[in-house]
Amino acid sequence: MVYFLKFGASWILPPGIFIILLLALGVKLFKIDRKLSAAVLVCTIIFYLLCTSLVAERLMGWLEELHTPPAQVETSGADVIVLLGGGAISQVPDVDGVGALCSAPANRLLTAVRLQKMLNVPILVSGGQVYSDSGAEAEISARVLKSLGVPEDKILTETKSVNTTQNARYSSKILRDNDFKKPLLVTSAFHMNRAMIAFNLNRIKPTAYPTDFTVAHNPTFHYTKLRPQAEALLLNVTVMQELLRTCVTEVFGI
Repeated sequence: MVYFLKFGASWILPPGIFIILLLALGVKLFKIDRKLSAAVLVCTIIFYLLCTSLVAERLMGWLEELHTPPAQVETSGADVIVLLGGGAISQVPDVDGVGALCSAPANRLLTAVRLQKMLNVPILVSGGQVYSDSGAEAEISARVLKSLGVPEDKILTETKSVNTTQNARYSSKILRDNDFKKPLLVTSAFHMNRAMIAFNLNRIKPTAYPTDFTVAHNPTFHYTKLRPQAEALLLNVTVMQELLRTCVTEVFGI
């Protein structure tokens, strides 16, 4: 009963209600212009599918599985952990200061801390202040790392980058300046492929350690995954953005 109520409610809230309205428009147009009606219905079906978890889990799962963590990270030989930023909020209260990480980079940082305690190697945090009202990512991350027990002399910061390409460019220089040979790259699983390409373009070949997964591997079917959800649409848009940005990085190096 609970699942049925969720399924029904999704059709009276966005984006479900918009799908119903578009379907009604397509049916109404059938008597006026059948080609236009068909175009509206096809677009509606595509939009509906992009709003379902059934499609989102498959597409995001494919993207997140392009790279997997090493089976034995202790024997990987990593001499530094490179932690990529992904968004921060300025002027908001935090446990030990002002400014906080967004959810994805917070998940990345948690993984980096656990790896640092396991490997006892430095963490290089990469990420600047993207907008005037966003947080300085590397500085906030460094503060959080210290509060979680990472020694200050084990934290390096790269504070100039505002995108993945710059993450790789500026971090690569720091890695070379400090003679690090085997970086372990930590970022969200959906973001890892583009990040690896960006570092490779800078002649750095890190070991991938994806984290912050958003979907389960080998998802099972449930009829509620056919209901339209804004969250599913966001996942699909994220996949499309990553594919587009990856193409731009490979072709133009930006």
